[in-house]
Amino acid sequence: MPRFAANLTLMFTEVPFLDRFGKAAEAGFEAVEFLFPYDFDRNEIAERLKHYNLTQALFNMPPGNWAAGERGMAAIPGREEEFRKNLQTARDYALTLKVPVLHAMAGITRDLDRAACEETFVANMRHAADTLAGDDITVLIEPLNSRDIPGYFVAHQMDAVGWVEKIDRPNVAVQLDLYHAQIMDGDLTRLIERMGERIGHVQIASVPLRNEPDGGETNYPHLYETLDRVGYKGWIGCEYNPRNGTEAGLGWFQPYRRRS
Repeated sequence: MPRFAANLTLMFTEVPFLDRFGKAAEAGFEAVEFLFPYDFDRNEIAERLKHYNLTQALFNMPPGNWAAGERGMAAIPGREEEFRKNLQTARDYALTLKVPVLHAMAGITRDLDRAACEETFVANMRHAADTLAGDDITVLIEPLNSRDIPGYFVAHQMDAVGWVEKIDRPNVAVQLDLYHAQIMDGDLTRLIERMGERIGHVQIASVPLRNEPDGGETNYPHLYETLDRVGYKGWIGCEYNPRNGTEAGLGWFQPYRRRS
């Protein structure tokens, strides 16, 4: 039985961010995720989670200048000190919010020396994994499709698995966003089977429009069964853009929702 986390960056945007926790709980979600919490006091977020009996499933480490198009720095040479500072900020939030996984965005490396980027990525990810190991937090690598984010460091799921193996830390895994995976890799059933225990978090959206997971070219009920079969026990993040308002599009979720 899949367990879903509402992505509060994209869902329930009809209300201010801190009010989205209550909306998610009212809709029947047991967990939430979002891109970044850093504009808000971590203790205030923790109070919302506690009040609504929600689990924090995931968030990302600081990405650099998001508005300017930056998408992380884990693989960008020369920004190691900034990466480590951001790691400490993310760790503070992670401990307060009791999150089990953190996504370390690799960055757009299209015009950079590939060998240097690879060396930087391995060193930064090992440092992050070692820093968070005692906190029982897993660091995630997420491939992002080259149509939406050209030049991102890693775009294919099995490449991410290769990086997990090269980094060689028990608390590093792949963030499998099935929207990105369908665009770049396809053959999702066999892909999930091949990735197996390397999957540390899952996200969903329809393809190609990134709306509710109830249409497009992916059969999500089948993929939920496949995830169950390979033993995935984590949350499934709903990182999609509602077509016509969040609540109006939650019909797909009714068989899975928490009942009060």
